[in-house]
Amino acid sequence: MNVSTEETKERKPLKMVQCAGCGANLFIPGDLEPLTTTPCSKCEYPIMMPMMLRQFNLLRPIAEGGMGVVYRAFDTSLEREVAVKLMKAELAEDKEVLESFYREARACACLNHSNIIHIYTFDELNGMRYLVMEVADNGSLDGRIEEQGVLDELLVLDVGIKMASALESALAKNLLHRDLKPSNILFNMENEPKLVDFGLAVNADADQNFHGAVWGTPYYIAPEKVNREGETFLSDMYSLAGTLYHALTGHVPFEAPTIEEVVAAHVHTQLTPPNHVVPSITQPTSDAIYRAMAKEPPHRFQSYGEFIMALENARSQLLVNQLRANNAPAAPPAGTSGGKGWWRR
Repeated sequence: MNVSTEETKERKPLKMVQCAGCGANLFIPGDLEPLTTTPCSKCEYPIMMPMMLRQFNLLRPIAEGGMGVVYRAFDTSLEREVAVKLMKAELAEDKEVLESFYREARACACLNHSNIIHIYTFDELNGMRYLVMEVADNGSLDGRIEEQGVLDELLVLDVGIKMASALESALAKNLLHRDLKPSNILFNMENEPKLVDFGLAVNADADQNFHGAVWGTPYYIAPEKVNREGETFLSDMYSLAGTLYHALTGHVPFEAPTIEEVVAAHVHTQLTPPNHVVPSITQPTSDAIYRAMAKEPPHRFQSYGEFIMALENARSQLLVNQLRANNAPAAPPAGTSGGKGWWRR
């Protein structure tokens, strides 16, 4: 059977892909530009045209930040799922962004901790710079706070212990993270928290210019950074505690109409203890967070080990209390006396 020239022209190439929204396998136009999207014909979820970047097959976007987009991808050489952070093309010549990208790659590459995201490689192809790292796309702490408001105390303590351990490991390599916040704590499919985004990391011994820019997120920034008094690992500890405070109470440590007022509150306003915001928070947990957020660095825990011990103690007491509550004797049947010997008939 002969096919007319007109029919041949009308035929468009198709590519089969899987929709991340509903899981359906369907065809999309094969002439779509790589990384562009089209709505799923079944659920309207945006389906992306995959793109090969060396041996990495970029399948779909999972997050986007100021510097780039993170894609779920498949490493065809080692046959494993990975995440690829692709720098935005318009930032490729921005020296400050480039330095931050390199800094993140170098910082994570020298760290080996189960709760710090693992970097596999950093490369460039046809002007596209990218990081390849382990996958952690089961949401962020920030997303869980938005969805649930107040998170379970045991979960928050577990995250706090693991993040403090991760920061302790980074400090052993002389690194400060400098941007602890809920959106920089991701979860993998095993629900294990991962510390990400070392783009602002610096050497703990680096000379600090107190007249330059102040790096950090206003809602969790340590007072000494606001006052340009320099920063140490105690500044990261403060920001981690502020992050845990937010997760425990559903509120950032200080709320005000403007960012300037929020920043000033870190310096001048007394912190409300977490259990004064949410009474169900146990006293040991509240005390640990409150101390780690002391205005003066010398009044905080003086090592991550001390902070971890306080969080672990709070966790142990919480578990004991829960066990006692679960094993408490049932109330006597209605109509019976609760006094001695009610069972003697």
